[in-house]
Amino acid sequence: MITFFVKGAGDTTLPIYIQSAMRRGTPAVINALSVIFLLMTFVLVFITQRLLSDKKELKK
Repeated sequence: MITFFVKGAGDTTLPIYIQSAMRRGTPAVINALSVIFLLMTFVLVFITQRLLSDKKELKK
């Protein structure tokens, strides 16, 4: 909802794009974006865990 109010005229944010794509019925694009976001999340969590475990080992 907030995206509708903060976007400028003629701008398309990612949530607006995804919502309009779902209405038009282009699931391939939505599926691809979902996979990319999911992989990015896993990579970020993995890197964070590695960095935190390295810091804990250095303190011991």
